[in-house]
Order: sequence, then C-alpha cells, then structure tokens
Amino acid sequence: MIKRYIALLLSAALITAVFSGCSGKINTPVIKKQKVETTAQSKVDTSSFRLSYSMADSLDPYETETLNNQVIQTLVYDSLFILDENYEAVPSVAESYVYTSPEKLVVKLKTGLKFSDGSNIAAENIEYSFIKAKESPHWASTLSIFSRIEVESAYEVTFHLNSPDPEAHKLLTFAIARMKPNKQGFKIGSGRYKFTEAEGSVALVKNEYYSDFNPKFAKINLVNITSNESIENAINIGNISYAYLDLSEGSKTKILSASKTVNLNNLVYIGIYCKNGITENKNIRRAINLAVNRDALVKSAYRGYATPAKSIFNPVTSLSKKTQIFETTSDLNAAKQAIEASGYSRDRLKLTLLTDKSEGKKATANLVKQQLEAAGFTVNLRVMSSAGYKEYVRDGYYDIYIGETKLKGDMSLYGFFSSDGATHHGIDTDSKTAKSYRAYMRGKKEIGSFILKFTQEMPFVPLLYRQGMICYTKSLQGDMQGYDGNYFSNIEDWYYN
Repeated sequence: MIKRYIALLLSAALITAVFSGCSGKINTPVIKKQKVETTAQSKVDTSSFRLSYSMADSLDPYETETLNNQVIQTLVYDSLFILDENYEAVPSVAESYVYTSPEKLVVKLKTGLKFSDGSNIAAENIEYSFIKAKESPHWASTLSIFSRIEVESAYEVTFHLNSPDPEAHKLLTFAIARMKPNKQGFKIGSGRYKFTEAEGSVALVKNEYYSDFNPKFAKINLVNITSNESIENAINIGNISYAYLDLSEGSKTKILSASKTVNLNNLVYIGIYCKNGITENKNIRRAINLAVNRDALVKSAYRGYATPAKSIFNPVTSLSKKTQIFETTSDLNAAKQAIEASGYSRDRLKLTLLTDKSEGKKATANLVKQQLEAAGFTVNLRVMSSAGYKEYVRDGYYDIYIGETKLKGDMSLYGFFSSDGATHHGIDTDSKTAKSYRAYMRGKKEIGSFILKFTQEMPFVPLLYRQGMICYTKSLQGDMQGYDGNYFSNIEDWYYN
C-alpha cells in the first residue's frame, strides 16, 4: 500500500519542479473598483450614518491601540499601498516601487496629492509618518523589518531592510499624516474624510481635496462605544450604522443586522515542540498533521467563520493556490502508518496539548484531542489562563499547543523560523526547513524547495485561517465591498432608502 505521507512528499517534490521555472519579476497589480449604480437617493446625508469609536483611546494614528479607532482611521489617512482582498499590493500614495538590491526598496510618490488642509504630500511627510509609525503600537511589528528611511528627492524615498523580503512593499500600509496637527488637535491626513469636533462631539466630514469622491454621507457621526459586545448590541438596535468585528473572542450576541464575512490573515495552527520527546520524531509530527480534520474544525470550533488551510499560506492568496499540500479531512490510515514508521509503540503515544481559555482555541483543542486519539494517541489537554499559557509556550512545557498568529501582509513566516520570531517556540530554527525558508526569502531557492522541506519535517501544522464580519443596518443600501484593512472600500456607493 502506498503510504499517504509518502504521497505528500511526492506532491511537494512536484511543486518544487513547477516553481523552478518561475520568474522573480515583481509586477504591480491593478485593482478595478466596482461601481454600483444608485438611483434611490442623491441628496447629501449629514446625520444618518454613525460609527462607533473609543473616546478613551487616542484618535492619533500613531498612538491609538483599539481596533475600534484603527478601523475609523482608514477613512482619514492614506498609505503608500493598500492591500486588496487577495493581499496584493495596490499603489495609493505611491506611484511605483523597485528593489534596487535585496535590502533596498525605492518608492516613488504620486505628484499632486494633497492633505485635507490643501498642502501637498511629499517625501518629508512619508519620512515623518514612517518614523512615527515604526514606534507606534499598531505598526511597530509590521515595520520591524525596516531599519530606516532615506529621502532621495521631493517625491522619492528609499526603505532599508534588515533582511531580504521580496514582498516588503506590502508592509507599507502605515498612515501618512502631516507633522503639524490642525487647530482642533487632530492629525491631518489625505483620506476621504477628516476629523472635526463641535460641542464635544467628534465626527468625520468629507475631505474636499480628495478627488472624485462624492459620497452620500458628507458627514459621519461618531458614537462612543467601547466593548465588542456593546458594539454588537448597538448595530442590532440601530444606534450605529456599520461595524467591523474581528470575532477574536467569538460572537456572544446574535447578529440581527445584515452582515458579510471578511477573510483575515489570522492563522490558527498546532505548534509542536520539535527539539525532544516524542514530537522530536518527524513521523509523529506528520501523523499529527494527517490526523486532523480541518473541515470539522472550521464548522464546529469556528462556526463556519474560517477557511481550512490547504497550504501554509492564506487561502485567498496566489501563493496558497500554488502550494496546496494539505487535505481538509483526516486520513487516519495514513496517520497510523506514519506512527508505525516512527517506531513508537502504542503505550508511548502520549501528548500534552496546551491551549488558553479563548473560545476558538479551546474548542479547537477539544476537537484536535478527539482526532488525535482516533489515530492512536493519548492526549492530556491543559486549558490555562492567557498569562499561564504564554509562559508555558515560551518555556516549552508542552508537546503540542493551539496557537494563533496574524501574519503580516507580506505573508512572511520569519516569526516561525527566526530565533527572535514571536511564534518560533519549539521549532528548530537551524532545521532544514528554516534554512530553506531563509534561502527562499533571499532569492536563492524557489518556494517549492521550501515546501518540500516543510512537508518532510512538519515543524508546525497549519489548521485554518479565521474570518471576521462586517455588520450593517438593513436599511443601508449598496454593495458592501469592505474587507480586511479596507473596511469602507466603496463607501461612496452606500446610501439609505
């Protein structure tokens, strides 16, 4: 009988052959904006549309910490690039980019763009914004791969990288602002709206310098609502018009409004202690991968708000479509064959599975325990507080754990394969897989070579990518095209009956 885990290696080898002919040329994608015809209402609306924000948090894009305020700021501040629904970079303030070396990225700016006060956007504004963003709670991690910025001319800047990354331009999504705030103390952006305040109430008003932008909602009123549960209640009863929920802790309230799922770059995975114990054996790690049923995890643990991982990478990306190596259902026969190849007897197939108390991860851990036990493992499940869980993961008190990480826009896996990476726990960062990944990022190996090494060693097990939700009142009309990072992508086409 041909063993399933051997078949996986052969398919990965085929991937290597396919990718060996791929070009390294970087193309700048073009996004086509879909227009929606609206005949119902042409009158400008200055009172109906309302969004939630956190009064206790700053509205300064470089100081804000809450998702609530970060979502709103996408209406106020532009960036060099935005990412489309497939996480491809689309130039915004940037006109073009080129990698002049593996660690130098040159970006040219569009000319003629203005801030909401009428001043021009120039390279000095990019420099100021980059420095502020690199120190901010929101963008510090995303921009950590960049060492510095250099102004080349009025409309050209160079970003210097700490290590090669051919997709680093996808990380340049930080808010661009003027150094000097307006008279009300708000940072000045170049987005579709700008902040204003009157009699203690904060609102967004249309930016008159934003070309070809004629929304029905010339003013958006902001309502102080902080917790996720309160936001869900507010959208249900109509106190706010629109909200984005990342569902990181699940949805405790039944959503009664209209809604749309949003693909996220949040990978849920099984972390594995690869350095000693039973899980040091690569056949045991393969058996764990073969035993999991990703479809069941999506349906049960995440109530359908997720997509099974057929690849290491996000299912909506072109990279994922080219590197699909995982089945979405379990193969217990192949898992048992892998266990047999490991040489471990049944009485030694004992695993400690670690998770925290968050709804999704706890439910995932319970299902993974059942799936692994069906393959012949004995699993001791430990459910811990968030602080205890982080400490145990850091110190290696587990065989496997349920983890979640939000990958950056460049889809970098450095977090797993670098000694200072946030998710490297338990992984041998000197393994063949880690070395192959770093060689791929330097342009010295094709991605197929990395995928082959990954399937051979299985340093962790990708399970699924989570989804979020956009909610809006049923009376709000228009094709809601919002997505992760660009929640109001076609707000100019929305209107009330």
